[in-house]
Amino acid sequence: MKAYRELTAEFIGTLWLVLGGCGSAVFAAQFMGGSPEVNLGIGLLGVSLAFGLTVVTGAYALGHVSGGHFNPAVTLGLVAAGKFPGARAPQYIVAQVLGGLGGALILYGVKSGQSGFSIENTAGTFATNGYGDFSPGGYSLAAVLVAELVLTALFLLVILGATARAASPAMGGLAIGLMLTLVHLVSIPISNTSVNPARSSAVALVAAVFGDGATSPLGQLWLFWVAPIVGAVVGGVVYKAALDPDTEPAVEATAAGSAA
Repeated sequence: MKAYRELTAEFIGTLWLVLGGCGSAVFAAQFMGGSPEVNLGIGLLGVSLAFGLTVVTGAYALGHVSGGHFNPAVTLGLVAAGKFPGARAPQYIVAQVLGGLGGALILYGVKSGQSGFSIENTAGTFATNGYGDFSPGGYSLAAVLVAELVLTALFLLVILGATARAASPAMGGLAIGLMLTLVHLVSIPISNTSVNPARSSAVALVAAVFGDGATSPLGQLWLFWVAPIVGAVVGGVVYKAALDPDTEPAVEATAAGSAA
């Protein structure tokens, strides 16, 4: 029964991450308010804050149930750091991917009710991640790879440090949410910010199924699995080897996890 609760929490948390974070980009990043001269949208700053807020709210609401990972890279980074059992990781990842897809389908269901809607004309092809032509700033594959890898590694260091037994437990979720906000502030122009394979997969799959196919970034999705996972594992290994203040490894889920 405990496993069922944990997987349900990961499903809901990742759904909320995609719905709240990607939804802010799809619905609210740019909103002209009925006039082409008046933009009432929240912009990149607002989208960055939205992603951070989904993690803060999700961590405090669900972190005590599942650890609040909401991100396959985070789960595998915690495994690498010795903070989460590897045998449970596949179940968590499946729940996260399905939750993210559920959030993306809700986004599509609502957005498709707008007059003149098309996937290709919506917030960077439905808030998908990419490099080259699919990068908001036109960044290369190599640049996106480095950014996603480094930022995910640093994200994991913050997660592990903020949830260590020596840290302030009440502040963990806030610190992680603020770090995710910072990550988005840095990297939205580079890759539309992933650091989370479940988030990337959800919107890419919906864009591929419901878009015109010619402009789908699905062929680039591999990078947004490889780079965040490698970065998270590196972050977990570095923390375990050089930074971990805890003398006994915690094999249960962390008290306040995170997402992308």
